[in-house]
Amino acid sequence: MTIGPGTIIFTSPGQIRRWKVRQPASGYTLFFDKDFLNLFFTDDLFLYRFQFFHQYSSPTNMKMPLRIFRETLKLVAGIEGEFNQLQNDSGHLLRAILYQLLVVLNRYYAATHHLQDNIYIHPDFFRFRSLLEKKFITYHQVVTYAQILNISTNHLNKICRQYSGYSAQQVIHNKLISEIKRELYSNKSIKEIVYQFEFSDPSNFNRFFKKMTGTTALEYRNSL
Repeated sequence: MTIGPGTIIFTSPGQIRRWKVRQPASGYTLFFDKDFLNLFFTDDLFLYRFQFFHQYSSPTNMKMPLRIFRETLKLVAGIEGEFNQLQNDSGHLLRAILYQLLVVLNRYYAATHHLQDNIYIHPDFFRFRSLLEKKFITYHQVVTYAQILNISTNHLNKICRQYSGYSAQQVIHNKLISEIKRELYSNKSIKEIVYQFEFSDPSNFNRFFKKMTGTTALEYRNSL
């Protein structure tokens, strides 16, 4: 993705980020822990309600008109200002500003990419995503997740396509490949990674990785 004035980029937890700077640029990078918001909101679906955190079929970036972008920057500046003079109640104010920022960005993101303009999400999709986060290493098949969730595979595929743009199997594979890529940045051998993700043998692992990325795991690591 190319960064220019008014550009906003969204990254999900665990996603690999790498910057290539061709010329000086300034901006903000905002990181927050899920638990930081969970202490404030009782809604378990909270972070899954924002389109940019689970919309695989649409870009993970957007460019805003300068006027709207400046209004968004005011919220970010408010967060920065509060960090510079922390008080006993700063945690509450920071959460409130962050919540407002996420909602504003979600509205514009949905309008930009012609997505649903509300933040409703089917509870079964959240249950699936939550289970996937815990079991993606062990379970690689849609039918397994459907059985555990006590729903049909057709229903699971339907809600996955509705809220992510991909089938349930593609969501599982996207999660797997994302985590494998992250491990390829470590000092672990590829053989260790193969068995960490419970593939039956290296050949199956390599076929899967090449099918998903168009390159082998070793070629991917050497390109880092």
